[in-house]
Amino acid sequence: MGTEPNPRRWDISTAALIAANTTPLFGVLFLHWQVFPLLLLYWLENVVVGFFNVLRMATADPTDPGSWIGKLFMIPFFCVHYGMFCYVHGIFVFALFGGSKFGEPFEVLHNVLPAIQRTGLAFAALSLASSHAVSFFVNYIHGGEYRRASLAQLMAQPYSRIMVLHFTILLGGFAMLALKSPVYGLLMLVLVKTGVDVAAHRKERQKLAEAWPSMSQTIEPAKVA
Repeated sequence: MGTEPNPRRWDISTAALIAANTTPLFGVLFLHWQVFPLLLLYWLENVVVGFFNVLRMATADPTDPGSWIGKLFMIPFFCVHYGMFCYVHGIFVFALFGGSKFGEPFEVLHNVLPAIQRTGLAFAALSLASSHAVSFFVNYIHGGEYRRASLAQLMAQPYSRIMVLHFTILLGGFAMLALKSPVYGLLMLVLVKTGVDVAAHRKERQKLAEAWPSMSQTIEPAKVA
């Protein structure tokens, strides 16, 4: 029997998400980040989201033997499909915002580690990754979401979150380039990203929590019998 959804777990993971999203503020205010470091950081978060989604798919509904057959096909398919999505997105980030000093845009995998070192993004990337780890363990594992999540739902979930989020970020990035990266504009971009991210995070939790009543109704008669 799963653990009933608890709003307090949402508060813990939401607080971790907000805290992690404050690290770019430090980069803008004290490390003088401009557009490219911010967008590269948010691109790296795409990769983190995909990594944890693979973990979610692998641990979803572990008691159903039939689900493992689906996982053998859907997990590799997701890795290839989502990996191509991230790769193309990375090309846009390097080509439109990185300039030639960060290498050829099509060599994303070759350029990303040197770009992280040159821009000092490691601490912020680790901070964002830690917030997704908190959500995975607090909500998905301890909160029992893995018992209610379907593979089809998990396949689509990262795209619905990231498409809205990064459409907003790319528009903001172009605006900041046009305005020559003013600090107040970069700070506003961080705040908008944080707000959209939190809203998407809460929507994901609500969507998985909605499966709880139907599950509890199927369990209840067994207890009476």
